[in-house]
Amino acid sequence: MKATIQQKLTEIEKAYGIKILYSCESGSRAWGFPSPDSDYDVRFIYSRPIEEYLTIKPKKDHLSFPINDELDIYGWDISKVLHLITKSNTTPFEWLQSPVVYKEDTTFKDELWTLCQSYFYPRNNIHHYLGIARGAMETMQGEDIKIKKLFYVLRPMLAAWWCAEKNTIAPMSIYPLMDLLTDDLRKKVLSLIELKSTANESYLIEIDQDIKTWIDRTFDYCMEVSLQLAKKDFDQKISDEFFRKAILI
Repeated sequence: MKATIQQKLTEIEKAYGIKILYSCESGSRAWGFPSPDSDYDVRFIYSRPIEEYLTIKPKKDHLSFPINDELDIYGWDISKVLHLITKSNTTPFEWLQSPVVYKEDTTFKDELWTLCQSYFYPRNNIHHYLGIARGAMETMQGEDIKIKKLFYVLRPMLAAWWCAEKNTIAPMSIYPLMDLLTDDLRKKVLSLIELKSTANESYLIEIDQDIKTWIDRTFDYCMEVSLQLAKKDFDQKISDEFFRKAILI
């Protein structure tokens, strides 16, 4: 599948006259808990010819494509990515940590990751992750929840907790995040990962009571921590400098 994805990316570059600077897997395959029917969530960052940035005509800052043959592909212009980074948006933070990379300019990736550290603000990230977890919990059917949705609670809760406790960008993979858990809870989550590897994403499961208690307590704790953090604004100067350099690559 990797070769197929890389060929698709090459075709996109030629069809749209862009340069893909970085492309990776996002979603369950990168988070560490794929199901047998998981899609391939391919994401990429691209730049356009410099003259297209030097115009007053509005330009679309993203490319999206219909899901086809298990492939879910979309990309963001480097201008959009940098704008989101200056807002401490979690998505670029995650993409740059993906363990599955399809295309990359190593220098670009490393320098962009370094830039991300300057714009990390735990409150924004905590709220992002808590929002995902809350939305997934709302899909519960009585005491049951789809196993896919359960992991849309577990990983975001762990990531929010990481940001609250360590004041650093949360790892993308669930495995280092689980270092925060007690041995008992870690074993239970590992068992769920094993189950998910053999079950379809729509498989219904009852949430373990210990896990449910941990979710509720951690949600409240992370919200409390985030509300104690003052609002923070970032200087965009270094991101502007990065942008000018990136479009000249």
